[in-house]
Amino acid sequence: MTIAFAGNPNCGKTTLFNAYTGASLKVANWPGVTVEKKEGTCTYKGERHTLVDLPGTYSLSSYTMEEKLTRQFLLSGGADVIIDVADASCLTRNLYLTIQLMELGIPVVLALNMMDILKKRGAKLDVHRLSQKLGIPVVPLSARRREGLDVLMDAALEAAKSKAVPAAAQFEQMEAQERFAWIEAAVAACLTDNRPRAFTDRVDNVLLHPFWGLLIFFAIMAVVFLLTFTLGDLAKIPLEAALDQLYSAVGQGLDAIHTAPWLTSLITDGILAGVGGILTFLPNIVLLFFALAFLEDSGYMARVAYIMDGIMGSLGMSGRAFIPMLLGFGCTVPAIMASRALESRRDRLRVMLVTPFMSCSARLPVYILIAGAFFGNYAPVAAFSMYVIGLLTAILIARCTKSLHKKEKQLPLLMELPDYKAPALRTVVLYVWEKVRDYLTRAGTTIFLASIVLWVLLNFGPGGFVTSMEDSFAAWIGRGAAFLLTPCGLGMWQIAVALIAGIAAKEVVVSSLAVLFGIENISSAAGTTALRASLAAYGFGAANAYALMVFVLLYIPCAAALATIRSESKSWLWTAGAAVMQIGVAWILSAVAYRIGCLFI
Repeated sequence: MTIAFAGNPNCGKTTLFNAYTGASLKVANWPGVTVEKKEGTCTYKGERHTLVDLPGTYSLSSYTMEEKLTRQFLLSGGADVIIDVADASCLTRNLYLTIQLMELGIPVVLALNMMDILKKRGAKLDVHRLSQKLGIPVVPLSARRREGLDVLMDAALEAAKSKAVPAAAQFEQMEAQERFAWIEAAVAACLTDNRPRAFTDRVDNVLLHPFWGLLIFFAIMAVVFLLTFTLGDLAKIPLEAALDQLYSAVGQGLDAIHTAPWLTSLITDGILAGVGGILTFLPNIVLLFFALAFLEDSGYMARVAYIMDGIMGSLGMSGRAFIPMLLGFGCTVPAIMASRALESRRDRLRVMLVTPFMSCSARLPVYILIAGAFFGNYAPVAAFSMYVIGLLTAILIARCTKSLHKKEKQLPLLMELPDYKAPALRTVVLYVWEKVRDYLTRAGTTIFLASIVLWVLLNFGPGGFVTSMEDSFAAWIGRGAAFLLTPCGLGMWQIAVALIAGIAAKEVVVSSLAVLFGIENISSAAGTTALRASLAAYGFGAANAYALMVFVLLYIPCAAALATIRSESKSWLWTAGAAVMQIGVAWILSAVAYRIGCLFI
């Protein structure tokens, strides 16, 4: 059997899908998380079934790419049965899609998720009566607590095997107003004592305020990055000590077996210095993603998108466009893919243009290293300012590009504002583990290879093996680029090489600096001191450091992000133009930051 999971955004579809398949797809409280259909398998009572997680949609009217995908799959006849996952706490709105699904002539089973929230309100839902009115099986459950899963699967398989079109599907086609009138009457007959969301409403009176809500958002993020620095730096002390012992053991082992000097240098100065320098930032990364996962699963991040609706509207964009930008704080790649949730191609292209300015997690190691080396106790402030600058730059570019497109009618923002709830530990852990796994994967692949390539470029030149980096291919390449970076206060060939290498992945900037200056465990106190001393020898001070952070923030995104922009835009020209624009913005603003910094630092 092929079982399709359909439903409104944030109804618990993906949580339910994960519970059956054992997958760990991202779950969050905003629309656009599932931007393409996901398939998995489930073995139940000795039978193997295919499960399909479809993007969330409020109706089958198909405005966005994700809604169109859901509609096309269901109309293609690819599903034997549809499990319509509905939020029991918002039943009236969810049942609109249910009625449309029933009209397709495919067996439908209604899964009433989040029944625990309904019970907390003191509400009573007559599930049997609702099933009679709809003419389809209705199963109450809680996906987070994994309650009612077997009953739901039994009902879905029975409906699929019967191949009987539910009686309710023989509804004459109804207009939207007729559907809602019928739904409201049905819900009123089945639901009693449904009290309002008192706690959620009281909190939203503050968090959804157009001024205070925005101020609170920036205050919360400032606290997040303060904790990321302070607690992260404490947590990585034992990791730095372990890496120091590893460096020493590897060096002694290589000497003991009389390894060739060039191979020893490759392993210690290239691979260990590059990859090891990145691994020490793991505690900071874990803390950042733990905080973001906590905010997402609590329901807060959906409010941030809501309060930004007015600002985005003034830029000629839907408030929904801010959702990919928020995702950009984690990783640019899924953020670009989330632009599919937007209604128009124009908005999707503009989001692809500005989302790379949001400070992704890959840039965090650079901020921690440079800010820690040059700004002391003010390092968290300097790092947090990068997130503010990135957001303001994205808004500015969006404003500048508003006039480049014909005026289009903007559809009103429609998104779920779920009840506030205590984040599920399993959801938070899965989210953090996914990000940590990606980070470690990059350390073991992209950064590993980049460290080797950089070592080769630093140790070979036109005449072969070199004894001085000044004669290497890397220095030759870096001097050409350094000339262009001089107005930004970055006119060192080593900095130029590190920035070029950073196109592979932004963490490579850190590993490159470790290799370029021969610093083992570069994130340790001794490592940052050595880096500051090495750069100071070239006249590189705090103003240069801040300009470097701004440039890393704004310049061309990583190769994976560029490939995603090309894939989503279907245009090499647009991708190239976006890259050139981003480099230009980075050059201008880092130069401005350097000149202003020279006046005060």
